[in-house]
Amino acid sequence: MAIKFQYNKTSLTNLQKQLKVRTNALPTLKNKESALRSSVLTAKQESERYEREVTSALQRYDYLAALWNEFDPGLIRITDVELETVKVAGVKIPELGEISYELRPFNAFVKPAWYADGVSILKEITRIGLMAEVFEQRRKILEFNRKKTTQKVNLYEKVQIPGYQEAIRKIKRYMEDEENLSKASSKIVKTRHAQQEEDAE
Repeated sequence: MAIKFQYNKTSLTNLQKQLKVRTNALPTLKNKESALRSSVLTAKQESERYEREVTSALQRYDYLAALWNEFDPGLIRITDVELETVKVAGVKIPELGEISYELRPFNAFVKPAWYADGVSILKEITRIGLMAEVFEQRRKILEFNRKKTTQKVNLYEKVQIPGYQEAIRKIKRYMEDEENLSKASSKIVKTRHAQQEEDAE
């Protein structure tokens, strides 16, 4: 990325301001990138842990497989999942809140005794499954933001800061050369003037 500038003091001042902003922002961006990196890892581990818990819970209740055929699938359903928003390293991510279920009334005397346990098991498994999904969404959001932050760090560190430093160096050299030329030309003018005065005398 070529930095546009002019060979004058105004341009020099603007470039110095831009350089200062980026130099000051870089440590903060690096800290954010580091925090996001560890948050991505945590979210991934949590997502995988809940996935394992779902599998484990399904295996734990595998012995009830034959009984599930008697269970009425319309007996319980999720009506609402409350998602809250929390911030991690300045990034908004979801957090699972309350899960609302609708339980159709059933006659406990007519239905098998394990129906109430079946409802509890389904609630437990759906909660774990939703937790796994929420952590996977967190991981995706955090990973996307980490990539953006890494790109910004690289842009500042490898492109913009060196670019501004080079532009400032060029302007300063140019201004020094201009000053030296000006001094040299004024010396020449003085010398000529003095020479002309001598010749006139």
